[in-house]
Amino acid sequence: MEDSMIRRIIVLLAVATVTLGGAARAVAAQPDLNEQDKKFLVQLHRVDLTEIQAGNLAQQRSTDRSITDLGKMLVDDHTKLDESVRQVAQKAGVPLPDNPNANQREQLAELSKLTGQVFDNVWLAAMITGHRQTLDRLDQELSEGSSLEVKKLAEDARPVVREHLNLLRKARGGTMSPAPSPSGTMSPGPGGTMSPGPGGTMSPGPGGTMSPGQEGTMSPAPSPGGTG
Repeated sequence: MEDSMIRRIIVLLAVATVTLGGAARAVAAQPDLNEQDKKFLVQLHRVDLTEIQAGNLAQQRSTDRSITDLGKMLVDDHTKLDESVRQVAQKAGVPLPDNPNANQREQLAELSKLTGQVFDNVWLAAMITGHRQTLDRLDQELSEGSSLEVKKLAEDARPVVREHLNLLRKARGGTMSPAPSPSGTMSPGPGGTMSPGPGGTMSPGPGGTMSPGQEGTMSPAPSPGGTG
């Protein structure tokens, strides 16, 4: 169930990335903004709204201090980033939506149904995928945008998003190992232990070791019987 939930949320993220620019197409042309700039402002604003809500969910539904701390960081940093987005959009005459798009809202709704370790694993997978996609959008703006002011937003946001991604990967490494049982031995969760992808910091859980998997996904390690 956990793996299917992760796949579903990642699919929602992919669809959201494709549809994010729709609200920007009807914006009247601005002298120094091209279509990429206008699309990007809407994209980044919706990313900020989504990350703020996801950060609040982490603080409400996780019992892992590292996850709740990450959630607070996402809320604080994306709130600050969005203040700059709003200022630039207002100056440029680009209207911004009030909410995340339908796919992002569905993703958040799926996360809101989860608790405990399952929430942590699915939340981390979704946040890692989302931040990687955001980095792609930032790089696209830097290479294809025409407005210096909008490109400056992307330039300023990039190190923040990159740091978030690094910390999320590190947290994923620390939460993938099974928790120790009351007797002090390691007991795997349903479906086996979870393995992080390469590129993340490999942090063993209590008494556990980590094995790399495909980046951006979370897959159960094979059980001793050969099933996972």
